[in-house]
Amino acid sequence: MANVYWLTQLQPGHHSMVGGKAFNLGYLLQKGFPVIPGFVISAQVLRDFLETIDWLEPLFADLSHSSLRLDIENPQQLQIIAQQIRHQINTATLSPPLLAELAAAAADLGCSTLILRPSMAMQSNGRLGKDKLRAMLPLKASGLVNIQVCHADQTSLAQGLKRVWADLFGAKSLFYWQRSGIHLQQVNLAVLVQPIQPTIAAGIVQTHDRLIEIQATTGLGMAIDWGDVVPDFYQVQADTGSIQIQQLGQKTIAYRTNSERSDTLTVLQSFFLENEQQERYALEADNLRQVIQLTQAVIAEVGDCLELEWTLHRTPNVSATVSLTQVTPQSTPATRTKSAVFLKPDHSMVKLTETAEIVSQPESTLALATTPIVTGLAASPGQTIALATVISDVEQPLDAIPTGTILIAPTIPLNWIRLLRQVAAIVTEQGGMTSHSAIVARELRIPAVMAAFGATQRIQPGEQILVDGTAGVVYRMTETTPPPALAELTMSKPRTLPLNLAADPSSPTVIGTRLMVNLSQLESLTQPLPLPVDGVGLMRSELLASQVLDGHHPQWWLQQGRESEFVDRMAQAIRQFAATFMPHPVFYRSLDLRSHEFRATTVAETTAPEVNPVLGLRGALQYMTHPALFDLELAALARVQQAGYPNIHLMLPFVRLVDEFTFCRERVERAGLTQIPQFQLWIMAEVPSVLFLLPEYVRAGVQGISIGSNDLTQLLLGIDRDSPQLPAIYNARHPAVQRAIAHLIQQARHLQIPCSICGQAPVQYPELVEDLIREGITAISVEPDAIEPTYQAIVRAERRLLLELARQHSQPEQ
Repeated sequence: MANVYWLTQLQPGHHSMVGGKAFNLGYLLQKGFPVIPGFVISAQVLRDFLETIDWLEPLFADLSHSSLRLDIENPQQLQIIAQQIRHQINTATLSPPLLAELAAAAADLGCSTLILRPSMAMQSNGRLGKDKLRAMLPLKASGLVNIQVCHADQTSLAQGLKRVWADLFGAKSLFYWQRSGIHLQQVNLAVLVQPIQPTIAAGIVQTHDRLIEIQATTGLGMAIDWGDVVPDFYQVQADTGSIQIQQLGQKTIAYRTNSERSDTLTVLQSFFLENEQQERYALEADNLRQVIQLTQAVIAEVGDCLELEWTLHRTPNVSATVSLTQVTPQSTPATRTKSAVFLKPDHSMVKLTETAEIVSQPESTLALATTPIVTGLAASPGQTIALATVISDVEQPLDAIPTGTILIAPTIPLNWIRLLRQVAAIVTEQGGMTSHSAIVARELRIPAVMAAFGATQRIQPGEQILVDGTAGVVYRMTETTPPPALAELTMSKPRTLPLNLAADPSSPTVIGTRLMVNLSQLESLTQPLPLPVDGVGLMRSELLASQVLDGHHPQWWLQQGRESEFVDRMAQAIRQFAATFMPHPVFYRSLDLRSHEFRATTVAETTAPEVNPVLGLRGALQYMTHPALFDLELAALARVQQAGYPNIHLMLPFVRLVDEFTFCRERVERAGLTQIPQFQLWIMAEVPSVLFLLPEYVRAGVQGISIGSNDLTQLLLGIDRDSPQLPAIYNARHPAVQRAIAHLIQQARHLQIPCSICGQAPVQYPELVEDLIREGITAISVEPDAIEPTYQAIVRAERRLLLELARQHSQPEQ
């Protein structure tokens, strides 16, 4: 078995040793398509290398052949094990014959800089067939192992190769494989080595539904991969090649290889683009036509639903050329118009190696309907297939929901929130993007569709359906459908990094704006986050209480004389959040109970209904009217402090008047919370009166504000945010809302208090992030699924502002 395979020499039997990425590129190269040349370091090389390491820990001695069962719910232990394995891999020595062979192959590429790309394949363990194993290797799984860029000399190549191998054993990788039920010995990791040639532009192409969508940026494609730019965008009709949409991106920086060799310089170099470069497209018209024609040719060869990565590069004595660097088949819930085909290890022609999250199984396994049953708001992304549980009457008590089913209901009362962890997806006829059920669905990573009118009538109990929370569509399953176990494997979203594990140190860019997370469910503490965060910017206590109080209204515990148990339960739950994020701050927002949100409870039955609960007895006014419950919350927070967690802070919701805040502050002081020097008392800036009263609030003792853009928007515009009839009008980009937010940030800066934002505005409208940072926001807090795009938006905004500042200082004096 060879150590090195050239792309030009790949045969069907090589698939398991070179992985899907390299195998697909080799096929296209052999068919005459322009592909960056390269060779593949076989997966067997890694297995042989692991056996040569003198492991300090006996547990790792048979690493290449063991299942390595770990306690993935213990992030600290997982991190320690991952660090030990990675350290020994990175410090081990490759055999001299292997080094010589790799150096000779690298020399044949004739380039001073190389890129090393992971290329994976799966082995069957006998219990699952090969097709199903490929289905379990989603696109994001390849992202668990990072690319490496290195110089072409023997030492640099060896170091880069070991870094790729070590990534397979990183904490987030070990977490993902074990959570997915995949043993490490089933993962074949090969490494594709290609030259990095002088690059003019690079980008990504996605093809689907007879459309070609092109993203392009100046320089190397890492600027897109790492979220440093908003690329130029083109939408092209695949059949005709006509351009339908063309949008200039925001490209402030680019990447190139560093021509200087030095131990202190990185191989890649970033540089700012001049204004003229930013204001023109990365691709000239002729180059754009090359990308379109190349994509059309690939579609004609292998079919639609692809993702291609390309580069426009210079070669000696040849004009600029477009070449492919990656090709990945994609799948969609709907039936594809044409199957993509490639050479398979054991057959001449089959479907292209599948690596997408939702896979197309053989025709006898899975067929989906293309006609939706209902459509609505795409409230929480993801796709799920399961049986429907339909509940039409939300006034009736609900103690349980069949586990793994899709809940269909008119709305989700607050006392049902605790049951959502049991369901596979949610479909409601009412509610919007900022409703409690949508917020919890996103936190728990459950697909959700809101405002799906007629769902309880059109969907039958026990019917098998597909919920696409990304598109806001519910499909009826037709023909033969997979058993539940297969549906779970093919539809579930991969998990990435536990929230308190450090991310790969080479990838995140340091940002000045604090990025925080909104959490309220205990399950979230063991679920992964894609990047480290600076704490919890918003813990919605009413959503937490629904879970830890067994669905009872908080007032019920007072009626039953069980105040002590209320404090015990809440303190225990809050302490888990404080401990997980220690020493980072956790902002607990006290109960904001609206009378219509608890259904079928004894408290709800004895409480007079309000005509408009949104503007009724809630927030701080409720504390003044009925202080006993607020005092119990303060007692729970004090207990967390006393347990050794000074990082817990309090945020008061829906404060209308300075007198309300003063009343609450006095009770906070009486509870002893302010005896801890680190303790902070904030308010939610969501009632418009705060626009005019913030100086008075600060004089009364407010130490910080968090802009609640959800309520602030509805109150400024006079719109019920949960009304499905008004989603288009409820818009945080409205000039009145934007001016109000800017005014609050400016006032906070003037008053020298921190100001964060914790609503949906920066998530729904990422273009607002730059305005927030320009005004001086100190923190942005978002739900878990929005952390990565928000981080990327912050990086782009901060770099753009730094570039503007640098240019201002570089202007010559007149």
